[in-house]
Order: sequence, then structure tokens, then C-alpha cells
Amino acid sequence: MPCDPEELRHVPLFELLDNEEAAVLAAHVEVKRFAPRQRIFKIGDPPRQAYIVMSGSVRVSTVDEDNQEVVVDQPGHGGLFGFASMLDQTPHQSNAMAEEETVCLELDRDDIAALLQSKPMAGLDMLTMLGRQFHASQRLIQLRANRNANTLIDEESTFGERIADSVARFGGSWTFIIWFAVVLIGYAGLNIFLQGRAWDPYPFILLNLFLSMLASVQAPVIMMSQNRQDTKDRVRSELDFDVNRRAESEIQALSHKLNLLTDKIGDVEDWLRENLPSTQTRNPAPPSQNSVIK
Repeated sequence: MPCDPEELRHVPLFELLDNEEAAVLAAHVEVKRFAPRQRIFKIGDPPRQAYIVMSGSVRVSTVDEDNQEVVVDQPGHGGLFGFASMLDQTPHQSNAMAEEETVCLELDRDDIAALLQSKPMAGLDMLTMLGRQFHASQRLIQLRANRNANTLIDEESTFGERIADSVARFGGSWTFIIWFAVVLIGYAGLNIFLQGRAWDPYPFILLNLFLSMLASVQAPVIMMSQNRQDTKDRVRSELDFDVNRRAESEIQALSHKLNLLTDKIGDVEDWLRENLPSTQTRNPAPPSQNSVIK
């Protein structure tokens, strides 16, 4: 049925229309009512119309590569859905279902053309609303993206922090231990062999100085690397928390769907009991042993 021009005043997209323009648009658009859990369109449907929510709520979702439902948007009053597919004439990439009793304005390309001819600036409002939907989809992708804690830390690390990691990695390896032992044995053996001509005779005071300097420099470098490891562990735990939270949300959504299916099955059973006659199958009584077969 046609739309009341006054109802268009409550839609943010059409707030700038004057009375005449609102009347022209109201004569083209249609008012559609959807029952709770009624599907408005599904993935792959032809892009005939787009919708603006006047009252109620709509659940717009898609299916990812893991065959899990992802809620893209939940437009309320004044929200748009289905516009992108309608404008570029491609099949719908999402499912739309009314979560409760919902009233929507139904538009097609001819309605938009009539609106733009009478009110060209309304095109900017429509682009603004579509841009918000695109940004919401981008944020959804960013939140659902699998992020590696090591990659995030490496992207934010400085040159000095990378050097600290390399020094700590080398200092905690067998390569460092073997080379350190070879240098110590060679240094001490050479000074003992030279005896009076040695530059650092026993008890190797210069060697002790070098070792003390090495330990004083190596200790803070290793602490820097340990602090970065703590940061990695914290980021990794935050990412694990996000994954667990999404998994819990998916489980809750699955439980909600199961409850809806249970309610639907119960409604169907009640309808069958009320509308179908109860029939009882009666088995014939077994013949008596005293019956005479003629």
C-alpha cells in the first residue's frame, strides 16, 4: 500500500524533503509489513527492492567461509538494507530477516530516480548512509580477522628492541656458550703460555674486567627482551579472549536457533492436534479357537 508522506519525515534519509517532494516519493514507495522471523530476502535473490525500517528490527547476516552466520547489521528505525545490491543490480549478498513485527518502506530504482530528479541533494544523504554501512562492514572484518601476536608486536617494535631480541636470542644459544668457552680457554691458555710476556697474566684481571662489562651490558638487554616477551604474552591472551568471546557468541546464537526450532516444532504439533482428526488403529480381535471353519 502507498506510504503516508508524514511517515517519511521520521526517516533521516528524507528529512530534507519538502511537502511536495515527500508527496511525490510517498506515491512511489510501498509500505510492507513483516511478521516476526519472516525472511525478507536471502543470499542470491534478485535485487528488485531495497528497504528502510520504519518500526521493528531487522537482522542482516551473511555466511563466511566456515559456513557460520555473521551478523552484518541490525538496522532499526530509519536504517537501510539491500541498497547496495539494488543500485548495482547484483544478487543479494546477505540474508535479511525480521526479528519482530516490522514495518518497512520498499523502494526500487525507479523510486530513487524520481527522488533524485526532484531533490538532487538527497543523493548525498543516501551516499552518506551507504558509507556508514560500508564502514560497519569494514570494522566487522577487522574484528573478525585472525591476528598473530608476534606480527603485531614486530610491526610496532623499534630498531633497538629488535637488536635486544637478537642479542638475547644469541646469548641463550649453544652457539654462544661454545664460542664463549673457546675464547676463554684460548685467552687463558695463551697468557699462561707467554708467561712473562703475557699482557694479562694470572689471575687475568683484564679478562675479569671484560667479563664484568659484558655481564653489565647483557643483563639489561636480556631484561628488555623479557619485557617484550611479556608484552607478546599479554597481546596473545587478549586475542585468545576475543576468539573465546566470538566462540561463545556463536554458541549462544546456535542455542537461540535451536530454541526457535523447538518452538516452531511445538507450534506445528499443536496445530496438528487441533486440526487433524484423531484416528486410532484398531486391530481386529484374534479368531477364537472354537470357531468352526466352513
